[in-house]
Amino acid sequence: MSLNSTPSGERLHIAFFGLRNAGKSSLVNAVTNQKLSVVSDVPGTTTDPVKKAMELLPLGPVLIIDTPGFDDEGTLGALRVETTRRVLAQSDIAVLVLDAAKGATAIDEELLSLFRERRLPFVIAYNKADTLQARPPLGENALYTSALTGENIEALKNAIGALCTEKKEEKYLVRDLLSPGDMALLVIPIDKAAPKGRLILPQQQVMRDLLDGGIAFVTCRETELAQTLDAMKTPPQLVITDSQVFSRVAALVPESVPLTSFSILFARYKGNLFQLLDGANALSRLQDGDTVLISEGCTHHRQCGDIGTEKMPAWIKRYTQKNVRFAFTSGGDFPEDLSPFALVVHCGGCMLNEREMHARLDRAAAQGVPIVNYGMAIAEMHGILKRSVEVITG
Repeated sequence: MSLNSTPSGERLHIAFFGLRNAGKSSLVNAVTNQKLSVVSDVPGTTTDPVKKAMELLPLGPVLIIDTPGFDDEGTLGALRVETTRRVLAQSDIAVLVLDAAKGATAIDEELLSLFRERRLPFVIAYNKADTLQARPPLGENALYTSALTGENIEALKNAIGALCTEKKEEKYLVRDLLSPGDMALLVIPIDKAAPKGRLILPQQQVMRDLLDGGIAFVTCRETELAQTLDAMKTPPQLVITDSQVFSRVAALVPESVPLTSFSILFARYKGNLFQLLDGANALSRLQDGDTVLISEGCTHHRQCGDIGTEKMPAWIKRYTQKNVRFAFTSGGDFPEDLSPFALVVHCGGCMLNEREMHARLDRAAAQGVPIVNYGMAIAEMHGILKRSVEVITG
């Protein structure tokens, strides 16, 4: 996968926070060396988060996020501040931008408290340093900058990079479940919801991970699965299917062949597999009048037969035989208060970064609301959940 095509969910998210007119947008433009954000002396020019995918050495592919001022006012201002709070949930590194002439305010201290509460690495940039007559000493995680003169812009990039020098344990989607020389079989249905002329992101990422691991794979639709299995000289070491055709695929794949889904692989990769397994068990406990939240991490055009708004509710009603109600969210719109819901059914999260996915899982756990992802829910409702996670859990 080339740098420019690295999915946003796989990029380090670096967000710039601060008050209106602290110079966040100017500093973002200086760091990215592009006119990414509109700059103006009018407070509140940035009204929505602005995002830019780029490479920032030594971190590699990153997503830079410019946020609205955290002191925005009025009804619309309150909505912008709430949007900025949501950005916190997906941020891997925070840059707090202060007006060097004004220093830290109570609102800046509130942001710092939020960073610490979330254990979010941060650096403080005292911007507009060119306006100062004198410069008091700063702490080790702070520095003076000037977007106007370019002072310490490289130093700021280095400071951001230093926050992520600790080498993380490398995680894989699937290759660690197999050995070089093994063969995998991927089952990908092509229906009305499939994007024309391309594969969806989870399928692409699994394929790339298999290639990186030296593992060959064969791909077919569920309609050609039987003949594909017959044509293979030896059975595949793993079959990975789209969850929507789980039941049909499970009926055709011999019990001796490990079987899982793209969504379940993502549950392990970005989420908490065992928390989601517990959520699958909650499906059988739903009662009349319960509300289930169905949430997707991306936004897309809904079509007839959409899995989130049509297929999933129908499967849940048929499985539970209860009069269950449904609510729906997509993109960054994930509720702070989950108490109205008896269960959250979430997509695989391929468009979310790991921090945001864990933030959603942690919110559900803290409020005592079970959460399950699409693949596990579908497997549970078709009686094949145990089989579909055995390759992962042993």
